[in-house]
Amino acid sequence: MSQATKRKHVVKEVLGEHIVPSDQQQIVRVLRTPGNNLHEVETAQGQRFLVSMPSKYRKNIWIKRGDFLIVDPIEEGEKVKAEISFVLCKDHVRSLQKEGFWPEAFSEVAEKHNNNRNRQTQPELPAEPQLSGEESSSEDDSDLFVNTNRRQYHESEEESEEEEAA
Repeated sequence: MSQATKRKHVVKEVLGEHIVPSDQQQIVRVLRTPGNNLHEVETAQGQRFLVSMPSKYRKNIWIKRGDFLIVDPIEEGEKVKAEISFVLCKDHVRSLQKEGFWPEAFSEVAEKHNNNRNRQTQPELPAEPQLSGEESSSEDDSDLFVNTNRRQYHESEEESEEEEAA
């Protein structure tokens, strides 16, 4: 199986599948990623430990601080006490909350996390009145994206009129 095909199947599995944690599995929140495919997580009870990422997720699924995971315990581990079995996206979190499987300690954290992501991904744009049958003028560029990495040059109408007269 090629790398692209493998990636396609792994992403499809994570995004499409609805999973409910078993009795042995736990829902945890990622606190930090120290490296070597290890992630420091916290349980709903406040216990912190390291989890390992299985090779099928490596270079295919990215995990950030604040994400939620379902993990399987590892008996022989001292520092690394579990292995990631599933990465939860916001749709999975919502469905687990509706079904009552979501830990009460993570309810506030999940709502804050989703609200912060929505604010970052959807900036508020000023509402513009719709013109009936007319195209907006090409001179009105107020709704265009402004690159903050470039200097802003502002031309006034007076300067441009003086240049045309000369």
